[in-house]
Amino acid sequence: MALKVQGQVAIITGASSGIGRASALQLAEAGFQVALGARNLDKLAGVAAEIKEATGHEPFLMQIDVRHHDQVKDFVAAVKHHFGRIDLLLNNAGLAKGTTPLVEETDVSNWDAMLDTNVRGLLLMTREAVPHMIEGGNGHVINLGSIAGREAYAGGGVYCASKFAVRAITEALRHELLGKPVRITTVDPGMVETDFSVVRLGDQEKADAVYAGMTPLTAEDIADCVTWAATRPKHVNIDAIIVKPLDQSGAGKVARR
Repeated sequence: MALKVQGQVAIITGASSGIGRASALQLAEAGFQVALGARNLDKLAGVAAEIKEATGHEPFLMQIDVRHHDQVKDFVAAVKHHFGRIDLLLNNAGLAKGTTPLVEETDVSNWDAMLDTNVRGLLLMTREAVPHMIEGGNGHVINLGSIAGREAYAGGGVYCASKFAVRAITEALRHELLGKPVRITTVDPGMVETDFSVVRLGDQEKADAVYAGMTPLTAEDIADCVTWAATRPKHVNIDAIIVKPLDQSGAGKVARR
């Protein structure tokens, strides 16, 4: 049995592409009113147009960099003012930069980008949104983690650390909100073909090689998981979803043809 979500409001960060875009579309089609946040306003407007065409409803959108607390506060306040409520937060904004071993890294700005976005940004969004959920008597935080938050690998030390942190924050939050009307979920994907590897490696050809000879997950596959968790009955909390392509058994363990 699915939860009837008509009228409920979902905030999606990193909604301009990839998993964020796919999740925004699927959540809107499931009945959520959606608020979209991302750094690229032009792409965000394109996603909003897709949602309006598919559902007839106008999403709320706002340019935001989740690393900046003032922008986060303004975004959440604007969503609450626009819709009058906040029921779901999908902390999707995140990235990986580089694969240089820790002791060989010369550009530590990559570390800052990953930690500030993947960890601090998630914390800031959660801090601002959850009180509105408690006040409204209904809420759900879904954090986009990774199997990198469960299994570290060479060349991914800081990215893995950020996703281990996401898992720790998710579990701590579940304990802290026990007795409150807020569900807490993490969705931890394996290899998903989006622009993730292009951002990480800085080159389309290198990114294509990551998925060569195997069938990766798609953004829509992960959006399916997000939407399924979000539409369970209110008394059902999906703690974690770990999802990998059939061709992957773990980090760096891939069957290629």
